Amino acid sequence: MISAVLIASAAALAAPVAGALGHRRLKQAAGARLMRIDTPSGIDEQGFVRIGGVEQWISVRGDDRDNPVVLEIHGGPGASNAIYGPRTRAWEKHFTIVRWDMRGTGKTLRRSGADRQGELSFARMYEDAVDVTHHVRARLGVDRVVLVANSFGSTFGLRLARQYPDLYSAYVGTDQNIHDAGRDDTAHRALLGRLHTAGKRKELAALQETGADTRTWTAEQFGAYAKIAATSDPLTFSTMKSVVMKSLWFSPLHSLAELGALGKGMRLSEQVLPATAGFDDWADGTAFDMPFFIFQGDRDVLTPTERAKRFFDDVQAPHKEFALIEDASHFASFRHPEQFLRLMLTKVRPLVANQEQAAAT
Repeated sequence: MISAVLIASAAALAAPVAGALGHRRLKQAAGARLMRIDTPSGIDEQGFVRIGGVEQWISVRGDDRDNPVVLEIHGGPGASNAIYGPRTRAWEKHFTIVRWDMRGTGKTLRRSGADRQGELSFARMYEDAVDVTHHVRARLGVDRVVLVANSFGSTFGLRLARQYPDLYSAYVGTDQNIHDAGRDDTAHRALLGRLHTAGKRKELAALQETGADTRTWTAEQFGAYAKIAATSDPLTFSTMKSVVMKSLWFSPLHSLAELGALGKGMRLSEQVLPATAGFDDWADGTAFDMPFFIFQGDRDVLTPTERAKRFFDDVQAPHKEFALIEDASHFASFRHPEQFLRLMLTKVRPLVANQEQAAAT
């Protein structure tokens, strides 16, 4: 949902002044040193796997192969999590982190080009997620993995958790996206209020013309809404600048050409959004046959915290917990990776470890 917010900035980063390039190289080198894994039982694999007929980039990293495996489903659509490697390095001391650039995203897009991404649809990408899960289980020799989904990725995540409880040891949603077939317009009304207070007449008029019913929106209107929502909220906009854009620019895993591909991928992937506007997570089911967690920014305006909490309250699961990440809007786990890790260690990892012990006996 936030892809349009990043496109212009990603493009601008691809053409910097010479001084900025030198600073970038220094920061990239520092990031690469931080990300180095040299433990005897560690793993650091990055490469392409043929998934659904497309060469797709998958990274597997961790200090100890015996740690629980986490499979991330990134948001956007088209917004790779690979850029956050240095910020989330501490996670890899306690979990093996699997990151995947979906078709139409980042390194996967760069590998084959836009005309060789195959079908870009929610259904096709959902099947890719299932295939990636099977690949990870086979590659790492584990029966189940922890499913961590953020932002638009959590739209896939809820459906994967419902349909495939045997593949996942727990579900963790952050920046949790809840669909209700357009019934709840409180976030839209709140945005109109912010724009009115700020005197943003042009943006206000555009959103009033678009209307609150997302089922009628085009891909471009989804993008425009996300951009206005993010830039009109001080906390979200601050996070965009201090966390997201800096992670993009200083990523040790991405060349300048790949930064351009990230921007193109976010624009390309927006076409997936309209097909999801009629989704209804309550109608699809609130029963999950696995531990269920939502760790949400306490002030998220893009995937509203209040809606995520209402859905969570209706969830039936063997174990469930909801926790707030303080001083965070969207991108909560990446704004405060230490808070997110603390939640993973105190709430998720003990349950997963108990499952593994029970399975071994």
